[in-house]
Amino acid sequence: MPFANIGVPGLIIILVLALIIFGPNKLPELGRATGRTLKEFKSATKGLVSDDDDEKKEKKSETKSETKAE
Repeated sequence: MPFANIGVPGLIIILVLALIIFGPNKLPELGRATGRTLKEFKSATKGLVSDDDDEKKEKKSETKSETKAE
């Protein structure tokens, strides 16, 4: 991946370009929107992972109860 090691100078250049393009008034709004989006994505993926874990636990308990019944 060509962007794997951007480094601090690369990040500074990106931030300066963002400041020039969007202006100082718009950057906080963009940051908040990005933060909210990441928070929603994280909670959604956490919900999916917990659903998968619940299904695995249910399957294990079903197989245990079936072996005990036999």
